Amino acid sequence: MSHVAPPLVLTVAGSDSGGGAGIQADLKTMLALGVHGMSVIAAVTAQNSLGVQGYWELPPEAVKAQLDSVLGDIGAHAVKTGMLASPVLVETVASALAAYGAPVVVDPVGVSKHGDPLLAPEAVEVVRSRLLPVATVVTPNLWEVEQLTSVKVEDEAGLRRAADAVLELGPTWALIKGGHLPGEPVDLLTDGREEHYFRAERLDNRHTHGTGCTLASAVASYLALGEDVPSAVGKAKEYVTGAIARGFPLGGGIGPVDHAWRWR
Repeated sequence: MSHVAPPLVLTVAGSDSGGGAGIQADLKTMLALGVHGMSVIAAVTAQNSLGVQGYWELPPEAVKAQLDSVLGDIGAHAVKTGMLASPVLVETVASALAAYGAPVVVDPVGVSKHGDPLLAPEAVEVVRSRLLPVATVVTPNLWEVEQLTSVKVEDEAGLRRAADAVLELGPTWALIKGGHLPGEPVDLLTDGREEHYFRAERLDNRHTHGTGCTLASAVASYLALGEDVPSAVGKAKEYVTGAIARGFPLGGGIGPVDHAWRWR
């Protein structure tokens, strides 16, 4: 019996040994949403619920070989990028994706949930100049907005100013995540013309490790399933909100969101 493959989504990111974020969160999200997940590992972290104890980048030739291997044979309907760590890795990935042409969701990972740096300072300019111009959607939190644009957002009114500054760097859509603002969480999605605000109840759950990775992977998955960008983001937000609501304790620190919440 012959079966048709589901939509294909590739994640290019770092490995989280604790299983809550990074490649592991991406693949769990993709499975939960009904797409076939594939991975290019750009870095390996020693990481648990308490923080990141260390990380090691893969050589750029290893990252390029993985990209060539997957995209040259299997292909992808959408790509998500996460932790890329260094200028040479950002450049390597940006070059490959610019030549490929599938929708790209960029999570411009700068720090971990615990505040540990995951992007070398000298790599920030390469993210601005090389990676963001190939992005269909970029999904920065407020700290990452400030890192990329020097725009500091202190209230909901500042989200559009942040989005405009991010869009000037070249992505088609910017999803500015305002979850760290006071009050109820609100995110803004815009391409400079349309505006879509996504609001949700603030959940009383500290176990939110992997939220950013999960959201970006969910957006990429829904794009691969044929949704347009606003619909993909809306459905991804619904999935992530459920995963946060059911986040669980793990180890002695911040536990992960529950990627399998719809199955339990």
